[in-house]
Amino acid sequence: MKKSTSLRLAAIALLVSSFALSGCNTVRGIGQDVQRAGSAVSNAAR
Repeated sequence: MKKSTSLRLAAIALLVSSFALSGCNTVRGIGQDVQRAGSAVSNAAR
């Protein structure tokens, strides 16, 4: 993988994680978000 591609992927991952973590400000919130994401993946697989 080229250096610029790796840098872009790292920047995107940083942005996504910062948005995700800003939406859930407690451990309970993180658990709920993970559960919803898992449910969405399960429903999409059906």
